[in-house]
Amino acid sequence: MKIVLLDALTFGETDLSGFDSLGEVEVFQTTPEDEIQKRITNCDVIVTNKVVIADVHMLNTPTLKLICVAATGMNNVDLEAAKKYNIQVENVAGYSTDSVIQHTFSILFYLMGHSKYYDDYVKNGSYSKSSIFTDVSKPFFEIKGKKWGVIGLGAIGSEVANIARAFGADILYYSTSGVNRNYDYQRASLETLLKTCDIISIHAPLNERTNDLLDYERLLTCKDGVTILNLGRGGIVNEDAIARIVDEKNIYFGLDVLVCEPMKENHPFLSVKNRDNIYVTPHIAWASVEARERLISCVIENISSLN
Repeated sequence: MKIVLLDALTFGETDLSGFDSLGEVEVFQTTPEDEIQKRITNCDVIVTNKVVIADVHMLNTPTLKLICVAATGMNNVDLEAAKKYNIQVENVAGYSTDSVIQHTFSILFYLMGHSKYYDDYVKNGSYSKSSIFTDVSKPFFEIKGKKWGVIGLGAIGSEVANIARAFGADILYYSTSGVNRNYDYQRASLETLLKTCDIISIHAPLNERTNDLLDYERLLTCKDGVTILNLGRGGIVNEDAIARIVDEKNIYFGLDVLVCEPMKENHPFLSVKNRDNIYVTPHIAWASVEARERLISCVIENISSLN
């Protein structure tokens, strides 16, 4: 069996030796579009995280039996074409749930606690020059007693809600599908959630119902001082609207996902004045060491189960 890994760089230093027992393995750190066909020629299995596998690639690779998507989403594979050519497509679900939940709170605490300000305050020598033992020039607040709105109450959103409740938050949720019924928490309209919540975290997929869900007009309705966290997909919160409103209103944004990744060099976030009100991480919520190890283990299991 010939196995080709097309974008192994996305796995970092995760041990990939487990693939060796399955057959002949060829590992590419990254694969540009014009190299895909050449690299998958005569292979039986493709492992891809974000490299797009299209109809033409399957057509011209008659040996191909299995495409392993090293992720949960499978939008980078033409699933209709795979069905047409009788090629199995397997993804990995649930491997990063705990990692994303943890990163949600990491982003929140960074913003709520003004971590950048206080870290700089100490390291630039300002604390050494202080006449008192403390500095409270950047007020921060407790989660307890705040209203926390969850957009997308799936596996991740539900556990975020559970932990937020343990901190003493009052939980509301908005179902993007319109069918979610969770009787542990109060369901609310999007309008109510935006107007009343102090913290809003997004854990929804990107689809026709969620694309630009929070645009400029809806962001205007948000409560003063709100912190909005997007751990779902880029495009759910309009990025141009964020860049505009963050300089007009007391509002904080924490994002791990963008419409275009990596971020464009001329992205509007890079020109905002209130830069401390935006915290962006480079799509790392999924990528704890443990999550990546689980991911690779599951991909190897999917290949081992090849019919």
